[in-house]
Amino acid sequence: MSDSHVAQPGAWQQFWQSKRNRRRVTLTVKFLFAAVTLAITLLPILFTLSSAFNGGGSLSATRLLPAKPTMENFRVILVENDFWLWLRNSATVSSIAAVLSGFLTMLTAYSFSRFRFHGREHLLLMILIVQVFPSLLAMIALFSLLQQIGQYVSFVGLNQLGGLIFLYLGGAISINVWLMKGFFDSIPREIDEAGMVEGATHWQIFWKLLFPLVRPIILVIMILTFFGTFGDWLLPRLMIQDADKYTLMLGLQQFIVNDYGNNWGTFAAGAVLGAIPQVTVFIILQEYIVGGLTAGSVKG
Repeated sequence: MSDSHVAQPGAWQQFWQSKRNRRRVTLTVKFLFAAVTLAITLLPILFTLSSAFNGGGSLSATRLLPAKPTMENFRVILVENDFWLWLRNSATVSSIAAVLSGFLTMLTAYSFSRFRFHGREHLLLMILIVQVFPSLLAMIALFSLLQQIGQYVSFVGLNQLGGLIFLYLGGAISINVWLMKGFFDSIPREIDEAGMVEGATHWQIFWKLLFPLVRPIILVIMILTFFGTFGDWLLPRLMIQDADKYTLMLGLQQFIVNDYGNNWGTFAAGAVLGAIPQVTVFIILQEYIVGGLTAGSVKG
């Protein structure tokens, strides 16, 4: 067969055979993917900011860039409403829940990791299985639980911020026990044995030897618990009735509950102001979040 009958590569094949061209195509695809991801992430934020500075309260009138920006929505949310009270309630609940969650999760995970007792495996399995079921299934039980507890301990009952903290603790501890137990398991037991040889008690071994090693993951658990509870709406909506105990999400809900009189501009302004504490906490503690999630990835 003559060379004239040999199949010649097409234009695309000739283009793709060049290493430089392949690199350009790969880089272009990466940039396109990054641009789409960035747009999906930023557009809701930009739309919310635009709504906050939009004079009208309707979403249909909101544009990505407001024609006449105004601070009226911020004045309404700060002056004519109890925004600072809502923010303080949310910060109180989230901060206390985060601290207690980190402390109790630490003790629970340490017990499961270092001690051997009857029913240990079953308890761990039960904690894992509980997370499979949606939290909505437990709402009626949680409501009834707080109602009955409130008859004996008033500040941990219905319509109390203490009741919210109590419920948040139960959810956060069960989720994080497995995570922190893995960190304790990654710490060599020779450290415990060396402490026992020196005559240290279990508490001294835990506090002086193990606690400094697991401190990063404890901070991560506290930070994530703070974020998760600060922006929660469902539990406060079911458990809180008095306006003076409203969290931030419950307070902002008032502006969008009426189908004929929604004030989305004021709602967006409150959402922007309410996001500032969370963004600030994240910026300040982001190195602890990254470090805590990777600190236990290598055993030894």
